[in-house]
Amino acid sequence: MVTKPDTIGARIRYWRMHRGGMTQAVLAGLAGVTQSYVSQIESGRKTIDRRSTLVALAAALQVTVADLLGQGTESGDPARESAAECVPAIWSALIEIEDGERRASTYTTERLTAEIARAEQLRTSCNYPAMARMLPSLLLEAAAVGGSLLVQVAYQAATCLRNLGYRHLALNAARFAGSVAEDPAWIAASRFAYAQSLPIESAPVAARAADRSLTELQADAADERVRQMLGQLHLSAALTSTVSGRLDVARDHLAEAAREAATLGDPVDGAGFNGCGFGPTNVGLWEMSIAAEQGDSGRVIELSRTVRPQVLAASIRQQSYWLDLGRALADGGRRDVEALAAFVRAERAAPVPFAINPLARDAVVTLAQRAQRRAIPDELRLFAGRIGINLAA
Repeated sequence: MVTKPDTIGARIRYWRMHRGGMTQAVLAGLAGVTQSYVSQIESGRKTIDRRSTLVALAAALQVTVADLLGQGTESGDPARESAAECVPAIWSALIEIEDGERRASTYTTERLTAEIARAEQLRTSCNYPAMARMLPSLLLEAAAVGGSLLVQVAYQAATCLRNLGYRHLALNAARFAGSVAEDPAWIAASRFAYAQSLPIESAPVAARAADRSLTELQADAADERVRQMLGQLHLSAALTSTVSGRLDVARDHLAEAAREAATLGDPVDGAGFNGCGFGPTNVGLWEMSIAAEQGDSGRVIELSRTVRPQVLAASIRQQSYWLDLGRALADGGRRDVEALAAFVRAERAAPVPFAINPLARDAVVTLAQRAQRRAIPDELRLFAGRIGINLAA
């Protein structure tokens, strides 16, 4: 049986019981789902595949989506705990530079540039704990120089903090990056970081923010770097509009992104400006995520046949592909062996973010719940153990 209690379903039941013993039927009615669905989620027989469902359940329970995901409260994962130790120092550094304080630089220009490049490599490989250890001093050193180097480090901080579950601090870093950016490409990158850092509940706000940025920065679209980031903003707006139920708007943004990607092609180095990787492959990955948000598992599987994530440098892109495909294959319970293979590849692509991703962990637990009747396969038991889930014999 599954002995680790920290699942999304367990948290939903916890908050339901702490709302005066709200019944599953009442919760289902408030969230716009069925009582059977709530029962399956709480028992671990089914996982939540749509962000909009998380938003609806959190609103019905009068909690945040982060409360249901356990973000900011979970312990036990060594990678996340290692990074968490650095978060107060990152926050302190952000406060200091936002307040206008500037320390004297102790780095040469060459060393600062090399350290920023090393942090970027860690971002590409999704090694957020190692990146978090670098950021406090790197932020202060970049602040002593200013310009695009400071904006780049602030962007790195926003990305690192968001992926570790500290969205409120990621928002601070993204806002700061935008406040000091002067280069249109970095302004666009900062706006993208801001939209990405907003909580799921703020999907309509994120979509509107992306729309404003697209309008304001269109005059600078002659710059290929700006075009790449505008493409990313279109993709962000497409996903957040889908979460908000504005499917027509989402289609328009996705079509614009696809048109832009077709003219640019995939970045030759697999990264492009600021490692965003914008091009036809990235559009395909976001289209898979949007299809997953719409609950169309068949479309996710169909799209997966034409997307080659290995052409992009960032490990998180490859993880996104395999995670979306795995969850689509797991839908219905008839292709669990294939789903497990996809999850294993997702974890190998980016071990740290997979281990701390509540939706990924829940998907593995759901596979285990379904496997109980026929004894959990050793491969699944070993894989679960690798990401910190204990499946008893």
